[in-house]
Amino acid sequence: MMNCIAVDDEPLALKLIEDFSKKIPFLNLIKLCKNAFEAIEIIQKEKVDLIFLDINMPDLSGISLLKNINSKPLVIFTTAYSEYAVEGFELNAIDYLVKPFYFERFFKAANKAFEIYNLHSKKDFIQSIDNANSYEYIFVKADYSIVKVYLADILYIEGLKDYVQIFTGDKKILTLITMKKMEEKLPSKKFIRVHRSFIVAIDKIDLIQRNRIVINETRIPIGNSFKDNFYNRIEDVNL
Repeated sequence: MMNCIAVDDEPLALKLIEDFSKKIPFLNLIKLCKNAFEAIEIIQKEKVDLIFLDINMPDLSGISLLKNINSKPLVIFTTAYSEYAVEGFELNAIDYLVKPFYFERFFKAANKAFEIYNLHSKKDFIQSIDNANSYEYIFVKADYSIVKVYLADILYIEGLKDYVQIFTGDKKILTLITMKKMEEKLPSKKFIRVHRSFIVAIDKIDLIQRNRIVINETRIPIGNSFKDNFYNRIEDVNL
């Protein structure tokens, strides 16, 4: 659900938004604010995901409100003055409801905001997984689950088109991700790409033979385009 507030100096407008919001299951209306100052106070104290915001209010307009807060929630402007639309969209408003508006139009705007909210939430979740203790473990998707893989267990990684296979001491984990994305997930101090299809854990290297690396009796080729970088790195590492 999205936590939302409505900001308007007209009580009837607030009541309409309250009634409409109750009909939409993904909206959690936490506060009706009669002016911009009340709204700023709520935004500073509560987690607010969406504002239904009137533009033309006394003392501090809706546009001025947005310019005076740092962490901006999603915004749907509600106003009787359509000439403010351009300025509203320049402030990245999700939608612009011209009064009087009806439930169908209100729902369309709210649904648009919810879709954007879900995209942001998914992105933040993936980012948090990618960054969580990145020097101890990573999370990968495998077999319809999200699996924790400790970096200390990884021997090497092999690319298979759009998939990669992670080899640990006792198992293989197949996950849908490109080698480039996998390389970005791994700490560069511990892992190095040695071939278009291979990333190795530096501390798991047992032997280097010409253009091959041996890890746990597996021979891994060193690609020509990766060779210089690999040997430069090896010279700086006390294996």
